[in-house]
Amino acid sequence: MRGRGGLACVGSGYHAVLAFKALRAHLLCVLGACRAPAAALSAALPREPGATQAILPVFLFQELIMTLSSSLSASFVSSSSSSSHVFAARTSLSPQELARSAPAAFAQQAAACTGPKYVFISTREIVAALGEAGFEPTLAVQTRSRGTGADRADREGHALHMLRFQPVVQALSLDDVLGEIVLINSHDGRSAYQLRAGLFRPVCTNGMLAAIGDFGLVHVSHRGNVVAQVVDAAQRIAGEFTRVGEAVEAMRATVLSGAQQLDFAREALALRYPDKAEPPVQPAQLLERRRMADVGDDVWRTFNAIQEHTLRGGLDGRTATGRAMHTRGIRAIRETVRLNTGLWDLALKRIAG
Repeated sequence: MRGRGGLACVGSGYHAVLAFKALRAHLLCVLGACRAPAAALSAALPREPGATQAILPVFLFQELIMTLSSSLSASFVSSSSSSSHVFAARTSLSPQELARSAPAAFAQQAAACTGPKYVFISTREIVAALGEAGFEPTLAVQTRSRGTGADRADREGHALHMLRFQPVVQALSLDDVLGEIVLINSHDGRSAYQLRAGLFRPVCTNGMLAAIGDFGLVHVSHRGNVVAQVVDAAQRIAGEFTRVGEAVEAMRATVLSGAQQLDFAREALALRYPDKAEPPVQPAQLLERRRMADVGDDVWRTFNAIQEHTLRGGLDGRTATGRAMHTRGIRAIRETVRLNTGLWDLALKRIAG
């Protein structure tokens, strides 16, 4: 049997070859390596008599996994925190890019449905104030609006929007994750300003939300000096990112058995599909690793694998009637927040004393 893209494979070796190819592609992307070492490795592999393609034995694949995983980990650890942040940080968005992604952030006035006590402050002013305080916007999304004509345009102009900011000077010194400030707001009177502690994992571009007790979530109502309150909340959250770092380190140090990982996945599915007695996918599917950085049995890597599958979707499943389907990715802001905070709480529960 010949695998797609170059390596031939026999029996169970087929899956090993696919995993090897995924590993090789990942390393080329993350480490910026050239193709020559991979070609040399392929040329050195054993071949069937008369075959022109190499076979990757399972035992060699296992040894390769251990060696390259160690090399990948060492590459992250050996980098200084400052240089790794420069490598990993998302590009700062310009005002024009923010306006295209979240036009409601640039509203000129509040929606007509708001009351007289509502203090309108355009999110644009908040972005400018946060920029002066050392926070750069890196992502912007907003809720899709339903309806037609003028009604839809009005909704879009004041809809719920979410912006993520990274501190110019990172207070969180972890080798694979960056601290973020997440700002959520709307101009229709339905949402106060929310400031949340966030995490961004460059290796998979996952955006997470992290709250520990009363840390990591601040509500600012549309009253009083809103700009000053939002900036103060962002600075307080950024100043205590070490609490999130301590939680992440505890997750890395806590190993889960196979049964415990399945329990984690079952709880995640119950969170994702609260109204379904039987979810469309199996718990084990949430534990499948998409990249080498997530291979491992500790809480942190298990959490990241589950979080990515839950939020991004793309898993093969079955409906209640048995029809084949793919799980959908989550786009709605409120649902993204609900799932992210819920999954984070499930992870924290597994390191609780």
